[in-house]
Amino acid sequence: MSLEKLREEIDTIDDTLAQAFAQRMAVVARVSEEKRAKGLPTLDPAREREKLAEIAEKLPPELAQYGCALWSMLFEISRGYQNAANPQPSDLRKEIQAAMENTPKLFPPSATVACQGVEGAYSQLACEKLFKHPQVMYFGSFESVFTAIENGFCEYGVLPLENSTAGSVKQIYDLMLHHSGFKIVRSTRMKIDHNLVAKKGTKLEDVKEIFSHPQAISQCAAYLEKLGKEVKVTPCENTAAAAAAVAQTDRTDVAAICSHNCIALYGLERLAADIQDRSNNYTRFICISKKLEIYPGADKTSLMVVLPHRPGSLYQILARFYSLGLNLIKLESRPLPDREFEFMFYFDLETSVYSEEFIRLVDDLSAVCEEFQYLGSYSEVI
Repeated sequence: MSLEKLREEIDTIDDTLAQAFAQRMAVVARVSEEKRAKGLPTLDPAREREKLAEIAEKLPPELAQYGCALWSMLFEISRGYQNAANPQPSDLRKEIQAAMENTPKLFPPSATVACQGVEGAYSQLACEKLFKHPQVMYFGSFESVFTAIENGFCEYGVLPLENSTAGSVKQIYDLMLHHSGFKIVRSTRMKIDHNLVAKKGTKLEDVKEIFSHPQAISQCAAYLEKLGKEVKVTPCENTAAAAAAVAQTDRTDVAAICSHNCIALYGLERLAADIQDRSNNYTRFICISKKLEIYPGADKTSLMVVLPHRPGSLYQILARFYSLGLNLIKLESRPLPDREFEFMFYFDLETSVYSEEFIRLVDDLSAVCEEFQYLGSYSEVI
């Protein structure tokens, strides 16, 4: 049989499937009405498990797995259709709508902001990109930034989340698991240009040890490898702290990897510029607050979801994003330290807070996820 004939046969089958799908969704709408009248939830997991088992038995063994995947997606679509036909505003939706009404129309130009490191750190530069006149307070660790926000010591905090070369800052994700009293209110991306700096008069061939933050070291791996094994590379808590340490030491054989701002700030001299492995080296910073604030134009939403270690648990939520037409722009997983074989998944979604899809997602989260944390909706400063 020719390819054209086979395609015609498929088209005929697809027509039948389309009609059956429309008929099924019409019955789904009636089911939704019955559930609403009886006060029943949309999700009936026992019923879905029974149906999947029946489908697997009716299909040839080689198609059982594909059939279960198809019907699982169909169940997700049906639940979304039922929720749309029978909207039930969730507590989270009410909280988000209240935040949208009560948040000022303009992002504050000045505020007390917590940053990790010392003067000249990349977090400070990100802070100045987010706020016109920030009052920056420096802390020795990322966790201290979270604690300062939770305790009301600072209004906002700025933290690095991911780098285009070195990847995600895993420590931040772990801290987001531990600290729940915060929301993301804005983010920004900064181009990172690393410099090798030392005390005035130091030559490159004199350098025996280089200090910097592990992320910066990772981003400059190729350059550091060219210097040879005789040059020791020592991690420290911050790039600016590395520059400050080099400026204060009596040694003349040390250097630091840091931002351009640190050169004049600490009276140092640049030995090499733009030593990062890639020219398009960007770091994304998030701005967190104790309060839920949603400013006009927010088009990104961040979630943290805890999923059980069983087949299909991640697929279930990804199918919901797909059925709602939501663009998933980041997915990060982290193991839960106190629970065996369970993971936290971090999602960044691209959707306006004013869209119908966003509202439906917010209302569906409780039904889809056993455990989740809404981290906020915000816009990104470029």
